[in-house]
Amino acid sequence: MSTRAISLIASLLLGSGCATAQLDSAVPYDGRVSEFYSWEESVPEMPGEMLRKAPLADALSVPGAARAERILYSSTNGIDDRTPVVVSAALFYPQGDMPEGGWPVIAWGHGTKGVADICAPSWTGMTYRDRTYLSKWLSEGFAIVASDYQGLGTAGPHPYIAGRAAGYSILDSARAVTRFTPELSNKVLLMGQSQGGGAVTIAAAYAPEYAPELNIIGVVTTGAGIIDLEGPDLLGDSEAKIDPTSAYALYVVRALSLLDPKLRPEDMLTPKAMTVLPLADTRCVADLEYDVTIAELNWSKTLKPYALQVIKEHIDFLNPPETGYAAPFFMGTGADDIDVAPEFQEDLAHTICRTGVSVQHHVYKGEDHSTALNASLEDSIPFVRRLMVGGAVESTCGSGE
Repeated sequence: MSTRAISLIASLLLGSGCATAQLDSAVPYDGRVSEFYSWEESVPEMPGEMLRKAPLADALSVPGAARAERILYSSTNGIDDRTPVVVSAALFYPQGDMPEGGWPVIAWGHGTKGVADICAPSWTGMTYRDRTYLSKWLSEGFAIVASDYQGLGTAGPHPYIAGRAAGYSILDSARAVTRFTPELSNKVLLMGQSQGGGAVTIAAAYAPEYAPELNIIGVVTTGAGIIDLEGPDLLGDSEAKIDPTSAYALYVVRALSLLDPKLRPEDMLTPKAMTVLPLADTRCVADLEYDVTIAELNWSKTLKPYALQVIKEHIDFLNPPETGYAAPFFMGTGADDIDVAPEFQEDLAHTICRTGVSVQHHVYKGEDHSTALNASLEDSIPFVRRLMVGGAVESTCGSGE
């Protein structure tokens, strides 16, 4: 459980509900994207305002999309909870005849991509796995707005460990497209995988107060969980094999040091990991995983024990809120998930169940953290179809699943 627990930090540090410091915008990972992402005018105080849109190249679209756009919209800084910020996203329209009232909308939360602007999915495109998954939802008649999250693509750092920032970005993407796109209806599903699963979970908890005008009919997640860091040997075995996911530790440490200048990276990282840290500012996750593999790092060879102490001090920020949920949840878990342990995902299901919200939790044998996404479609599509017609959905709360 120890290596799973420490790996889950990468996904669930999204759960940070607040922080005391505002991030400095003068950071090395800004730039190397087109002028579209730069907004020189004042940012509207109202979150969810559409600022700009432009056609998205076919190579960056999703199979089955009738057309695709890149958009800029206003949101709220999830760090200080008040400053207006600009966020980017991609918007995909389904094919066919528009239904009466407009196309329903999926607000998609992506997994970890990196912290540099060039890692924004609206700039780089999506993985084959995500394209396959979202293409299926397009064929079900949904438009999809896919936020890049605060600081990815647009000015300022990406506050990787601040879940409120990602949650606000997702909610405001839905606000922008439902307010300013006549073809779309205010019938919204929150949907995400891994980091994005945590992000939409947090968005669902904040939505009733932050975005009460959104008609959120349900939430669909895979690979999202809750974490308990109280356990022995959480840094694992220093003699263990090379672990490319230790790249996430570099993103975490960089984010912590930005949030609190008193936290110095050299106090949290080993000397060898410090030599790789500068690459975290400019390299997207797949490339950084290659770098840490060449450097022969794993989590215990990357983090000093003090880093774990710092993370434990932020444990209240690690996990999604325990209250605030209103819409029913679908959760998909790969039984062979070694990134977010199935028991952590079950803990999240129980947490949401305790709020009185319906949760339908499925565990997929033979599937892992990544493959569970598309495997879950066999159950998530019927779940969503029932929600779309106002039907009741089966709940596994209390079943022990």
